[in-house]
Amino acid sequence: MTIIDLTEKYENSYCMCLEEWSDEMKEAGGYKKSWLEKKKKKGLRVKLALNEEKQPVGMIHYVPIEEAPVMGKDLYYVYCIWVHGYKEGVGNYQNRGIGRELLKAAEEDVKALGSKGLVAWGITLPFFMRSKWFKKNGYKSIDRNGISELVWKPFSSDTEPPRMIKQSRKPDNRRGEVNVTCFRDGWCPSQNLVCERMKRVIEDTGRVAGYTEIDTEDRDNLMEWGISDALYIDSKLVNTGRPPSYDALKKKLEKALNKKGLV
Repeated sequence: MTIIDLTEKYENSYCMCLEEWSDEMKEAGGYKKSWLEKKKKKGLRVKLALNEEKQPVGMIHYVPIEEAPVMGKDLYYVYCIWVHGYKEGVGNYQNRGIGRELLKAAEEDVKALGSKGLVAWGITLPFFMRSKWFKKNGYKSIDRNGISELVWKPFSSDTEPPRMIKQSRKPDNRRGEVNVTCFRDGWCPSQNLVCERMKRVIEDTGRVAGYTEIDTEDRDNLMEWGISDALYIDSKLVNTGRPPSYDALKKKLEKALNKKGLV
């Protein structure tokens, strides 16, 4: 295994989270590609782990924390670290220490850039991006919001601790109509997939529900709502931890429409 910086050759694979074989990744559209082009200009760093056949099997991407969906300064923030774990495509490369090596490479990189530390988010439950895994690699909890936890590894004693941006409002539950609100910043194909599916559901039901999309890459929007990626039907949050299917989203919308007597 070798670790490299992202090159143009591998950009398509990176934008599909190393899952070019996945129809779901294709369904998510080209939002991450657009996001990548914008973030390159704002200091985004991407490293890939390649197998012996020079195929990407792991990735980590991180950005100056001033450009991230958290608060802090003079630090870098990890959006995501992922090692391919499916039978399809290149196969399962998890549990081989690749994630640990990617994290180590990112730490060495940001130290060389003069950063005072590396920050990441994690989940306290045994799912994707477990905060416990980061703690095993020397990170400490610094903030928490529900099951989401902010962890960090400071490189100097004078480093100012980062903090999460907490949700400050949610969409209204308006009388006489159903409105779907999608918050997305574009970096995560899973959330892009959810938004694209929801738009198709609304179109296929004859536009009997409104759709509002909020770009949280816009810092003003992020600070106004305190939400980075989420889907709401009226004021109810839809669980998108694993992207719901088209049919599941359709049922949720129909339930909301029936509740208000709109179908």
